[in-house]
Amino acid sequence: MNLPNKLTMLRVLLIPVFMVCAVNRWMLAAGIVFAAASLTDYFDGHIARKSDLVTDFGKFADPLADKLLTTTAFLYMMADGICSPVVLVIILAREFAVSGLRMVAAGAPGGKVIAANLWGKAKTVLQMLTICFYYFGVSIEAAFFADPMSSAYKTQVCSAVLCWAVALVTAVSGIKYLWGNRQFIQTAK
Repeated sequence: MNLPNKLTMLRVLLIPVFMVCAVNRWMLAAGIVFAAASLTDYFDGHIARKSDLVTDFGKFADPLADKLLTTTAFLYMMADGICSPVVLVIILAREFAVSGLRMVAAGAPGGKVIAANLWGKAKTVLQMLTICFYYFGVSIEAAFFADPMSSAYKTQVCSAVLCWAVALVTAVSGIKYLWGNRQFIQTAK
């Protein structure tokens, strides 16, 4: 297993650590773990492309690791009342549709592996930034403001608005992805 794939697997291994922090409301720790896991997404892709270490496993595992990480975080944000269940359904619907399309493409003659496109990358970056904003924002406001509840409310409102922006970009990303690869849907048996 090459270094980029090891970084992808590290991202998956950090998910339970993030979960422990989030469930115990250790917001700063959750933010740090999530940010570290998110950075592995940048580095695995950068190293893979720069060192010509792009693999079919990486094309499959990298977006899967992203989906697991971000979906887990959005579930906790939904439990905190920040992320609307509608937003989460849009995210999950897109991820299931794209994953299904990838399976169809892999089973097509010649077995094509479809890598993430620019919209998918933008969606992932916006998701990760939104999650980091929420966890770090709540932590910073609790630590530095005299009335953390009123300032935390601002972070919560901004985070909720960002979640809806994520839903919009996620929907556009999914539509473009499905439309751009519709030949696999049309030729599926």
